[in-house]
Amino acid sequence: MILTAAVFFLILSVLILIHEAGHYFVAKKFGIKVEEFGFGLPPRLWGKKKGETIYSLNWLPIGGFVKLYGEDDAGAGKLSLPTENGERRTENKDIQRAFYSRSIGQRSAVVLAGVVMNTLLAVIIYYTFLGISGFKTDLPMLGHHTFFLVNQKENTEVFINEVAKDSPAQKSGLKPLSRVLSLNGQKITSLETFSNTVKANKGKPITIEWQDVKTMKNTTTTVVPRLNPPKGQGALGIAFSPLSTVTLSYDTPMQKAFSGFVHPANLMTYNFVVMKSLIDVSVEKKTVAPISEGVSGPVGIYSLVGTIVDIPDVKERVLQLLNLAGLLSISLAFFNVLPIPGLDGGRFFFIAIEAITRKKVNPKVEGYAHAIGMILLLALIALVTFKDIAQLFK
Repeated sequence: MILTAAVFFLILSVLILIHEAGHYFVAKKFGIKVEEFGFGLPPRLWGKKKGETIYSLNWLPIGGFVKLYGEDDAGAGKLSLPTENGERRTENKDIQRAFYSRSIGQRSAVVLAGVVMNTLLAVIIYYTFLGISGFKTDLPMLGHHTFFLVNQKENTEVFINEVAKDSPAQKSGLKPLSRVLSLNGQKITSLETFSNTVKANKGKPITIEWQDVKTMKNTTTTVVPRLNPPKGQGALGIAFSPLSTVTLSYDTPMQKAFSGFVHPANLMTYNFVVMKSLIDVSVEKKTVAPISEGVSGPVGIYSLVGTIVDIPDVKERVLQLLNLAGLLSISLAFFNVLPIPGLDGGRFFFIAIEAITRKKVNPKVEGYAHAIGMILLLALIALVTFKDIAQLFK
């Protein structure tokens, strides 16, 4: 648990710090005053002021923020403007360093810098991932999908879902949630091949090579299919099902050179296809269960990290952690660029309106929009977290 927690917070910290560092350094480059660089969301747990910026740790470790002087009324730097009733006047040099006083181009660059940083991080991670894996990787498939700028080969694997008590399969050590790799040295590429091989060898010993999907450990065992199995069990005493997979190979020098950019783009494109399928099923069955099961929050990600940390093979463990970090980074970039109030894309949306209309949006309207957007996002995170916790107990 300690190792899982350490790896989880390391991945989360890197993703957040890289994102917020983008905002921070671009703002500094343009001379915009950065009031606070925070890890996590308020209330504040600890803070230290260095120069003009407070560097803080906050109680909710699910994000981060860069607080810019004069950004808006939705949680960033408020600016005291000159008034006629004796209120302290803000000096011109302070106004010039405020976010709101900068050009559309500079504000856009600051707002989108986090998205760019997460995208670049994903590219670096996937160059590393593919380099270690020999520029080849496997993905589970839902239906058919064509990936671009990569060679692909579709396969069908056989998975053992259940093992009957006192069956030949159980006595030989076969476990549920296992992938059948080969029978008598013959690679299994379809359910038909698997079934026919077992039927042809009833009463005879057969050699099964299988992989435990929890530990990623390969095991070879010998089992004798029964001639007269109990009703509803079958010769081996297992329940099995097919799983379609695809092998993606970046083989040519050109494919390898651009693989760090192409692979995360392929993954995101395929995720959209899968999400559309889940939405279609939810609409057809009039239930949100398929969509909710396909979405995970911090708790779900933590659980997944725990599963990966338990993989005994060090190389496979490193590859799966890199793959998870890369997918989270590119997902964070995509999600943040959406025009949702409270996110970077929502802020850029209001800047884009200003660019088109040549008129600033009312600061109060924008401030309320971002505040409401953030409340809804936190509520969504809470809902997904509750679902993840319930799933763990289930």
